[in-house]
Amino acid sequence: MKARTLLIAILLLLHIGPLQAQLKVMTYNILTGFDWNQDSTRGTELIKWVNTHKPDVLALQEMNGFNPERLAVFAKKWGHDHSAIVKSSGYPVALTSNKPIIVKERLLEGMWHGMLHCETQGIDFFVVHLSPADWQFRKREALLISEKIKVVAKETNDYIVLGDFNAHTPFDVEFSRKYPYQLERYRKGDASNDKYQNLHNREYDYSVLSTFLSLSLIDVSNRFVPMNDRTTCPTPLNVPRWLSTEEMKKTKHRIDFILLSPKLAQKCTGAWIYNGQENYYLSDHYPVMVELK
Repeated sequence: MKARTLLIAILLLLHIGPLQAQLKVMTYNILTGFDWNQDSTRGTELIKWVNTHKPDVLALQEMNGFNPERLAVFAKKWGHDHSAIVKSSGYPVALTSNKPIIVKERLLEGMWHGMLHCETQGIDFFVVHLSPADWQFRKREALLISEKIKVVAKETNDYIVLGDFNAHTPFDVEFSRKYPYQLERYRKGDASNDKYQNLHNREYDYSVLSTFLSLSLIDVSNRFVPMNDRTTCPTPLNVPRWLSTEEMKKTKHRIDFILLSPKLAQKCTGAWIYNGQENYYLSDHYPVMVELK
């Protein structure tokens, strides 16, 4: 009888399969590739920090001065044997993973910095870094990427769009009202620029994020991160080169996102924006991470 019970238990385990582990996905804009590889201290400290959180997949923006070989060396330092980069000039985006990566597309035409489409961990990843200067350019980028997503969505339910969108979400309207100084900074910048405009009629443009949200992509940070804790930029590293200490206290906004397909959003067990003291001087952006079943 005991043998029969044991056999049934084994068969059930084989049918059910092993318990699923958590999958950690992170995005991080690292600020000009640690100043074009000149700031080795910042690079070393960022590697240490990434190792404390051990993401399974890491999307990176502003990989200035990196090429595939240099990226591979860095990725191994946080335990990722697989990596891909969109280009080796300008402001590249990149992806690293502890599982094999299949590069599906490197999109440069019509993009400010480029978009990298890869598959790893059984998920399609779209790594983006949209225009930092013009809302209309960002909108064209969003529409171009959204067409790519629609094609992928016909084949799989598992896809993620992540990175530095340089755009605001309608979900953060109340958050933005608490920190109006950032809007004023944009208005001053637009007033002195005849070519590009970050604002639409002197107000934040929400059409870029809405383009992605209209595809039923889910901004899971809304579920897990309190409104007052959602800032992803700037950090104290901006002082004093771009902001004074007083301006820093008045400037908070969220432009870095991880957007999940509806199916993956159902598997999300947590989301974090790591804007605490340990990340103050690693970049001018804070990293964002989600965890999936």
